[in-house]
Amino acid sequence: MKAKEAVYVTGAGVVSAIGLGQKAVLDALRGGRSGVEPVRYLRTVHSDFPVGEVKYGNGEMQEMLRIAPGEATIRSSLLGMLAVGEALRQYAPSGGRDETLRVALVSGITVGGMDQVENMYDDFVETDLRNDYISLIDCGACTEQIADYFGGFRMASTIVTACSSSANAIMAGIDLLREDRADVVVAGGCECLSRYHVNGFNTLMILDRETCRPFDRRRAGINLGEGAGYLVLEPAEAVSRRGGQPLGKVSGYCNACDAYHQTASSPEGLGAYLAMKGAIEDAGLTPEDIDYVNAHGTGTPNNDLTEGLAIMRLFGERIPPVASVKAFTGHTTSAAGSLEAVISLLALRHGFLPVNLNFREPIEEHSFVPVTDPSPGRPLRHVLSNSFGFGGNCSSIVFSNI
Repeated sequence: MKAKEAVYVTGAGVVSAIGLGQKAVLDALRGGRSGVEPVRYLRTVHSDFPVGEVKYGNGEMQEMLRIAPGEATIRSSLLGMLAVGEALRQYAPSGGRDETLRVALVSGITVGGMDQVENMYDDFVETDLRNDYISLIDCGACTEQIADYFGGFRMASTIVTACSSSANAIMAGIDLLREDRADVVVAGGCECLSRYHVNGFNTLMILDRETCRPFDRRRAGINLGEGAGYLVLEPAEAVSRRGGQPLGKVSGYCNACDAYHQTASSPEGLGAYLAMKGAIEDAGLTPEDIDYVNAHGTGTPNNDLTEGLAIMRLFGERIPPVASVKAFTGHTTSAAGSLEAVISLLALRHGFLPVNLNFREPIEEHSFVPVTDPSPGRPLRHVLSNSFGFGGNCSSIVFSNI
């Protein structure tokens, strides 16, 4: 494809605490229903922290996918398979795929198969009965399981940049198309909850014992979540040639890293500002063209303050509607960028604003308040979606209507 030819989204799949599939997620967003609840599936002593769990056990998901009960799988792979399956069905409703096309899978994840390994550690030490799971701790093993389940992928690649992983996977997928290394790309990411997750974030003292309150003055931290989101990406010319039905397009994107701290954002939100500014410029747009900002909005004192300051710096006095969906889904870490990419596309296609649940009082340093009314003030054309990771790895993507 040509270097700056438009890239269309022709399939999307999503699995989250608020539902399995686009329709369920859309209904929950419009109905204001949060999926953050007490722990049900994860084995943890920290049951006082609410989480955004996908409402299916591993066995139930294996049954949906027709995977034999004894086959070694990890929860992240199961979540990813369900989301990729939905995306591929939308891309090719008849079920057939052109075998001559170079189809690539790019998937973001960080914890890998830790959920199974931490449950079987004693088995590994004492016996060889569970050795099939040892290699699954590697992040790339999850991507390979998804690719092997579906077949037909010419290449598979894994992106690991913490909470910006799946957003960066989308960017990497577009680069593959523009470098003529693939004809179609399935890009996104997945992540399941694990004790490793919960214990780590608890050690950082940034978990909230109530449902999180992004961009609220009394915000107290994160609710961890899990899920998966994947997009099928194609050049505009290829979509037109085969008569495909695009859901939207990726107009621009940017990754920036302020490298200020291992876990904290820089006080002025430099990385966030550079990523948003770069994505808008890459799209050939101006800040005034953005109709909605899907903020990273984790609910931590540091992130929400600095992301808001970056938004104020970029948009000045004309700040568009801003909201975080983390109180719906929990913070799905590596899956957040692609899961929220699907939500951004749903907002564009259905003409509504995903609201910021649990907002009560504005942050004193901010000149704006987040969205609590789903009715857009004008037709949605362009949505800016933010995903920021540890180490200051900040990514922003602009999704647009066709």
